[in-house]
Amino acid sequence: MQKAWINLFPVILCIMLFGACKNKQGAGDVGNDPVFKRPAIKKITEQINEEPKNAELYFQRGNMLHALEKDSLALSDYKKATSLDSTKAEYFSAVGDLYFEHKDISGSVKWIQQAIKINPEDVKAHLKIAKVFLFIKDFEKGFSEVNTVLRHDVYNPEAYFLKAMMYKEMKDTAKAISNFLTSVQVSPEYRPSIIQLGQIYAWQKNPIALQYYDNAFKLDTSDVFPLFAKGVYYKDNGNLEQAKQEYRNAIDRDPQYADAYFNMGWVYIQQDSLEKAQHQYNFVTKIEPDNAGAYYNRGLCSEMMHKNQDAINDYKQALVFNSKYQEAINGLKRLGGK
Repeated sequence: MQKAWINLFPVILCIMLFGACKNKQGAGDVGNDPVFKRPAIKKITEQINEEPKNAELYFQRGNMLHALEKDSLALSDYKKATSLDSTKAEYFSAVGDLYFEHKDISGSVKWIQQAIKINPEDVKAHLKIAKVFLFIKDFEKGFSEVNTVLRHDVYNPEAYFLKAMMYKEMKDTAKAISNFLTSVQVSPEYRPSIIQLGQIYAWQKNPIALQYYDNAFKLDTSDVFPLFAKGVYYKDNGNLEQAKQEYRNAIDRDPQYADAYFNMGWVYIQQDSLEKAQHQYNFVTKIEPDNAGAYYNRGLCSEMMHKNQDAINDYKQALVFNSKYQEAINGLKRLGGK
């Protein structure tokens, strides 16, 4: 079971923390973060100390910090780069990217628009702002940005991908498929479009989806989502044994892939193998201790095996992580656990 992309509270908290941490470090003041002791970071910091007006050095260090997921520090460096050299679109675009990643949409738009103002031909900036418009569902502006890119580069796979995603959000499946296919035609290894085609064809119960998932996995065997998705396809089409096999394949490649254990548990419930199902949910709670659904499903298995107190405990635990989990609330009512 795939989880929702984002919840409101974590978004707000993320933005608050992101904003609170920014602008804390400059050339000579790198703070106490251990990241600045890393050899590569330390070396470029020394260069910055020697050339404190060199915007490119700040930009490079920002890229390094971002790669290490030190985004508040990276943001400070990117902003410093823009203050030292306001003619480089990529500096402003990098700031916009970080704001977008942390779901600060208004902040993102402002900086990416500035990048486009500096360099109207900046394809990357147009694509970045198109992503923002896709996220906020302003499709008219999104299409405008994508079409601007395609007028300059008719073979840009990401432009067709974003156009397809907008049509997908608009429920125009035919146009979505057409643009995903065009994306793959101009760039046969453009994996995001390959996965999306698999998703759409799977939703249509078209077995060609399996070929797209196989192709996506071949392009990047470190990402087991296509294997998991094949399991979902077989589950949705009633082939539970094959679904389990695909989930096992995903787990063999990535033992921390919680969704595969979760779905495996669901299959075992359908097959009345309740103890085996519980075993799968045990794995999920270890990998994702705050997964309310795993506690609920494990509790449901206990209830079906007449282990009511165990079920009550798990339903209560599910509500710790999701106080509005109606199924868990109903479970407690059934068992008198309140």
